[in-house]
Amino acid sequence: MGRRPVDPRPRPAAPAHSNTTGAGAHSQNHNTRSHHPDTWSRDLDKRGRWRVGHPDIWLDAEEIIDPRADQDAVRRRIGVVFQAYNLFPHMTVLENITLAPRRLHAVTRAEAEAHARELLERLGLGGKADAYPDRLSGGQQQRVAIVRALAVRPRLLLLDEITAALDPELVGEVLTVVRDLKDEGMTMVLATHEMGFAREVADQVCFLEGGVVLEHGAAEQVFGDPQQERTQRFLPRIVEAGRL
Repeated sequence: MGRRPVDPRPRPAAPAHSNTTGAGAHSQNHNTRSHHPDTWSRDLDKRGRWRVGHPDIWLDAEEIIDPRADQDAVRRRIGVVFQAYNLFPHMTVLENITLAPRRLHAVTRAEAEAHARELLERLGLGGKADAYPDRLSGGQQQRVAIVRALAVRPRLLLLDEITAALDPELVGEVLTVVRDLKDEGMTMVLATHEMGFAREVADQVCFLEGGVVLEHGAAEQVFGDPQQERTQRFLPRIVEAGRL
């Protein structure tokens, strides 16, 4: 009584220490609802296909969209990097990074600042701790945003089109950071238009159309031997455009 029916459809998952990437033909298809756990959908579309996200979303063996889950505790385990940086303009880089660890994780100022400076050094921003966001380039601001997300020591990192607002020459420095995070074993869910980069770093790719996962699998399978007709039509255009 009250049990949910067994669903035979495959369910995309983001295994620990993996990079799962969402790709699609239009920006709206990449809206993985990664902005916040509260906005993840529980719906299936009218054709019964999996919508972003699936009715079951688990993190550390806990169904995190269950109404009984402690949502504050869930948020504290997830880092989010936004398309538009979203740094507080009236705070220095160091203050932006240490705010959440101090206010939400009860980390001391000394410990939070030491960890922040360590991360800044790793991402090539060691001399920017006392700078304000408007004194940084777009690529530097996005790297600060990544440091801010990492400062809470997340179990899962969500990255939402993190290169979309950058000038082309700044994209590479941000993608290098993501590549390094993957090599270090960070579990990530990434929405991106950078198809070549997705093929390089993703362990799993989900192809989206209208907010629906049409195809998912290993990066080489989805990019090299797609099974769905829509994916097959999309990828040749990406190759022709020199993006894959």
